[in-house]
Amino acid sequence: MTLGLALTSGCAAAAGNPRVALQLESRIALGPVRGRIDHLAADLGRQRLFVAELGNDSLGVVDVAHLTLLRTLHGLHEPQGVGYVPSTDMVYVANAADGSVRMFRGLDLTPAGQIALGSDADDVRVDDAAHRLFIAYGTGAIAVIDTMRAAKIADIATRAHPEGFEPDPVGKYIFANVPDADQIAVLDRVSHRQISRWETGSLRANFPLALDEREGRVLAVFRRPARLGVFRARDGHLLASLDTCRDADDLFFDAKRNRVYVICGEGVIEVIDEQNGRYAHAGRVPTAPGTRTGLVVPQWDRLFIAVRATRDTPAAVWVYRAGP
Repeated sequence: MTLGLALTSGCAAAAGNPRVALQLESRIALGPVRGRIDHLAADLGRQRLFVAELGNDSLGVVDVAHLTLLRTLHGLHEPQGVGYVPSTDMVYVANAADGSVRMFRGLDLTPAGQIALGSDADDVRVDDAAHRLFIAYGTGAIAVIDTMRAAKIADIATRAHPEGFEPDPVGKYIFANVPDADQIAVLDRVSHRQISRWETGSLRANFPLALDEREGRVLAVFRRPARLGVFRARDGHLLASLDTCRDADDLFFDAKRNRVYVICGEGVIEVIDEQNGRYAHAGRVPTAPGTRTGLVVPQWDRLFIAVRATRDTPAAVWVYRAGP
């Protein structure tokens, strides 16, 4: 069964107004999972989704094609970030409580070792073409992992703990939010050092970050006040700013539609359209309070969000199809 057939068959929620920016298709239950859920990653080849279940000390593995939970890996320590590396068929899970990065073989999800970072191992980014994996951690660093050797080869220091970050598509820079320093850091991947910083002024608490690669823009969402900031990548010039939802923790740019999705803990997804450098609100999609993380998978043309359990409803992954 193909992904498209699996996600559209029998989903009445997707049959609504075609002009709606995001249409809820499915809810995939995660089983008896309690507490906060953090970041997600995808294994495209096997049509699987990995879910870092921070408050449950576990990793959920979801079969996206059949909309079911495959299994849950236990014994982790506040997993925050997760990344899948296709070339080595390896899953990396970053744990906040003990600073470890646990590795699992993609084929059968058996343990394959671990890397010690020290403390607060957090968000994960993969550049498979360069055989590199990057993990934010500690009081101010991004670890550089050689995925062919499964070993840390360098640290790139930042002035405080980095939150959302993204490597640029050319492979030279990393743009990283550093909220405790009120800045966006520009890091050199070759020299492994910070080469620039953009002071954010009255915009504070910048957590999620995304790139508009085609236009050379860095997008960051701030919590104080709740605003989207759009910066020119070459020099950090603020190009645009727009109010957004509260308690944002994930941000994605949909290049196919020139659209921004902001996932906020207040219980909404803020949808923002971009045309000719102008950003405008396109609506808010209700989710559930405390839902702050998700993943856009362009190859599947879907947005997944992680919804934590409440007293009345189980934890689940909600699947959205983007409208035109």
